[in-house]
Amino acid sequence: MTKKVDAREVALKVINEVESKGAYANIALAHEINRRISQGQLSDQDRRFITELVYGTVKAGATLDWILGNYLNRPITKIAPVIRNILRLGIYQLFFLEKVPVSAACNQSVELAKKYGHAGTVKFVNGVLRNAARSPEKVEYPNQDKQPAKYLSLKYFHPEWLVERWVNRLGFSACEALCQTNNITPLLSLRTNTIKIDRKQLLQRLEEEGVLCHESVWTPEGLVCYQHPSLSTLKSLQEGLFQVQDESSMLVAHILDPKPGEFIIDACGAPGGKTTHIAALMDNTGQILSTDIYEHKLEITRENATRLGLTNIETRALDAVTLDQFFPGKADKVLVDAPCSGLGVLRRKPDSRWRKTADILQDLPKLQSAILTSAAQCVKPGGTLVYSTCTTEPEENQNIVNNFLNTHSDFDLEPAGEYLPIQRRPDKMLQLWPHLDGVDGFFIARMKRRN
Repeated sequence: MTKKVDAREVALKVINEVESKGAYANIALAHEINRRISQGQLSDQDRRFITELVYGTVKAGATLDWILGNYLNRPITKIAPVIRNILRLGIYQLFFLEKVPVSAACNQSVELAKKYGHAGTVKFVNGVLRNAARSPEKVEYPNQDKQPAKYLSLKYFHPEWLVERWVNRLGFSACEALCQTNNITPLLSLRTNTIKIDRKQLLQRLEEEGVLCHESVWTPEGLVCYQHPSLSTLKSLQEGLFQVQDESSMLVAHILDPKPGEFIIDACGAPGGKTTHIAALMDNTGQILSTDIYEHKLEITRENATRLGLTNIETRALDAVTLDQFFPGKADKVLVDAPCSGLGVLRRKPDSRWRKTADILQDLPKLQSAILTSAAQCVKPGGTLVYSTCTTEPEENQNIVNNFLNTHSDFDLEPAGEYLPIQRRPDKMLQLWPHLDGVDGFFIARMKRRN
C-alpha cells in the first residue's frame, strides 16, 4: 500500500464538492473512493468510515447548522465554507457517532483547520468543538407535541416542508418511522442477469469474491448484500453477471410482464436498469426501444446492455412527450417510469432531501401527465401501459393515473399488486414505503388498452 491518507480529509474533500460545487454526494464519493483505492491508499475500514462521515454529515445538514448555532457567536453563513464543513464534520462525530472518541473528533478537526485555515480559524474550531463536547445539554429539540413537524425535521434530518406534509397525511408515528428509515443506509441490492447465470450460481460466485448476500423476498432475481468490497473490484460485475438495482425498481418489469418476441417501449429508459431487466425477461428476444431526452444517459444504457450481453435493446434520443408522433399504436407494451421528485429514494441520496422544495410537486405533474398521455397513444389495442415513479406523493402518483383514466376511456386499470412475482397484493395501484416494506418508496400502476 502506498502513502495512506487521512479518512476525515477525504470526507472533507467530498463534502466541500457537494456544498460548494453542487456535486451529488453518491457520485463524488464513489469517484474519490475509487481513485484512492486504485492508488492503494484506502483500506476497507477507511472506505466504510469515509462513507459514514460523508453521508451522515450531508444528510444531517440543517440539523448540524442548528446545533452549531448553540455554540457560535456569529451567523454560520459568515464562516468560510471549508471551515464551516470542518465544524459540521466535527459536530456530526460528537453528537451522532458514539464510536468516535471526543478527543479524536476535536483533535482531527483542529488538524484539518491547520491545513485549510489559519491560526485564528484553528483557535475558533477548537473553541467551538470543545465547548460543544463540554456542554451538549445546550442542544434542546423543540417540543414534539407543540411543534411536531419542526421536532421531526431537526431530530431526523428532513426539510420541514416535507415533514409537515407527511405528518398531515400519515400521522406523527408513521412519519417518524419513515424519517428514521430514510436515515438508515440501505443494503446494496443486485439483480441477477439471468441471461448469463442463475441466482444460486451468482450467490456462490459473489461469496468467492467476498460478497455476502441473501435472496430477495420480493423478486426471483434479486439479491440483498450485507457485506461487500468496493464494487469496482468485482470481476462478476465486469463480466455482466448482475446489475445494481433496488428491489422495488425490479418489480416494475414484472408488473409490465413482458413476453418473448414483443415490441416494448421504455419511454424514459436511461440509464437502463429497467430496460435491461425487461430485455432479460424477454429472453433477449423481440425488441425494446429505450428512449430518453439525454444522449449521454442513453450511452450508459448501451454500455450496460453490452456488459450484460443483451442484444434486443435499441436506444433513441427523443422527448417522451412526442412519442406518439413516432410510434402511434405500435407497441405491445409501454413503460413510463416518469421523471419525479425522487422522494421515495431519499435514503439512497443523502443530499437530495436538501435540494428539493415544495414547488417540485406543482411543476412535475404537468410533465408526468404529458408523457403518460403521449406514451398511451403508442400502445396497441389490447396492449399494456405501466406508469411508475420512485416517489411517495399522490400529486405524482394516484392523481396522475386517476386524471389519465378519467380522460382516456379506452384504458382500464388492472390490479398491479396481482402481478408481483412473490408477495402478491390486491392493490390496484401499488405504493411501496421504505418504513413499511423495507424497499425504496415506489409507485406502480398497470393499465390495459381496450381492443
